[in-house]
Amino acid sequence: MIVYREAPTLARDLGVGLHTLYALSNRLSAHYHTVELTKPNGGVRRLTVPDEALKGVQRSIARNLLACRELSPYATAYRYGAGTVRNASAHVGKARLLKMDIYHFFDSVNYSAVKDAVFPAEVFSEPLRILLTMLCYYQDALPQGAPTSPAVANILMRDFDEDVGGWCARRGIAYTRYCDDLTFSGDAGLAGAYRYAEARLREKGFLVNRRKTLYLDAGRRQCVTGLVVNEKVDVPAEYRRALRQELYYCKKFGLEEHLRSVGWEGDPTAYARRLLGRFSYALQVRPEDRALLEGKAWLVEELNRRAGK
Repeated sequence: MIVYREAPTLARDLGVGLHTLYALSNRLSAHYHTVELTKPNGGVRRLTVPDEALKGVQRSIARNLLACRELSPYATAYRYGAGTVRNASAHVGKARLLKMDIYHFFDSVNYSAVKDAVFPAEVFSEPLRILLTMLCYYQDALPQGAPTSPAVANILMRDFDEDVGGWCARRGIAYTRYCDDLTFSGDAGLAGAYRYAEARLREKGFLVNRRKTLYLDAGRRQCVTGLVVNEKVDVPAEYRRALRQELYYCKKFGLEEHLRSVGWEGDPTAYARRLLGRFSYALQVRPEDRALLEGKAWLVEELNRRAGK
């Protein structure tokens, strides 16, 4: 493990001038802006996004200081080889399912927690701990648009994941955490898992979003991070149906005409890329689905045509 006691050594390994690091940390408000994204339910998600100068430094911190940190196997987001499919796979075919959500997760992370867990005193000198925490933290929250925030969240929650995951494993309960979504599954004991997890979250300064807490028996459709897990990991039928319908109208009327009919005013090429991403996502789960394969092939051909290839 590399130990950082002097600022010039840290700046060298980050590939950023020391003056730049301090200049950015001293004027953070000048390097962030707010972006609003519409949620599928019609709500609005506000992201605090750094400008290119700060983002470049944060990417270097994530790559050179955070990527090597050990994470819990129960964390299934923001790491190589993980994702929604892996998160859902742990809960296939279980009699009962419990889903919990951490209320305002990123907004509830406090400065001292980041400093202590992510930039510990045994690795960084106190001035460097303060500097690095400032570069990854903003306005009493973990900025959701910052490249460092996903890694910081996983490192911050490692002890919680190990604690709760171990408690569950001893009782035959499967547990995973995908960012702020906690999922438990098993034949029994989920009420106890809820109480245990809620108590551990409170100890870390987090609250459970009770409105998003769900208990699902095997007789109902069980979804984990958007994927059905009753018998196998699968894409919901309505999601596949919507993709096929969208593609049908694109092929029948052409992209521009279809987008005009639905009132979409963005770039048709950007829309096609986004639709291709949705097809590719579904194919991760259903790699041999003929309709999905044909849809992806058509979109790739359409994008190539538009690019003049």
